[in-house]
Amino acid sequence: MQDLESYIRDIPDFPKPGILFKDITPLLADPAAYARAIAGLAAQVGRPDAVVAIESRGFLFGAPLALHWQVPLIPARKAGKLPSRTVRQVYALEYGEDSLEMHADGLSTGQRVVIVDDLLATGGTAQATAALARQLGADVQAALFLIELEGLGGRERLAPVPARSLLRARVSG
Repeated sequence: MQDLESYIRDIPDFPKPGILFKDITPLLADPAAYARAIAGLAAQVGRPDAVVAIESRGFLFGAPLALHWQVPLIPARKAGKLPSRTVRQVYALEYGEDSLEMHADGLSTGQRVVIVDDLLATGGTAQATAALARQLGADVQAALFLIELEGLGGRERLAPVPARSLLRARVSG
C-alpha cells in the first residue's frame, strides 16, 4: 500500500492555520489507486453483516466496501440529516461538542459491523459512531481508515475496537 501514499496530497494551513490537511482527491481521481485502496481495506477484516460509514468522506470508502462484501451500508450522519426516526450520540470536540445520528432501524441486535472513515485522528467521531451502533445492539468488529494520524490517540480511544489503516502519518508536536 506504500504506493498509495503518493496519491495523498498534504495541504498546509487548511482549513485553518496549523492544520496539515490530508487531501485524498488525487487518490479518488485515479481509478486504479482507488480500487487498490478499497481492496486493501477489504483485506483488513472478514466480511461483516453491515458497513457503517461516517459522513462524509467515509461514504467514499464505505459504499464500495459494502458493495464488495454485498452487505448493507448504514450512514452515520450529522444531526438533522436523516429523514426517519434516529438515535443520536453526542461527543466532545476540542472546543464544544457535536453529534451523529443513525436511523433507529439501521442495525439490529447481534449484527457484526465495521465502521469506515477516511481518516483517524483523535478518534472521537469513530468512537461516537461505535456507541451509536452499540445503542442499536450491533457488535462493532473493527474500524477501518485509509489514513491514521499517529500520535493523536485515536487508536487508543477506540479500544477495544481494533483500528486498521492502510496509511499512517506521524503527527509531530
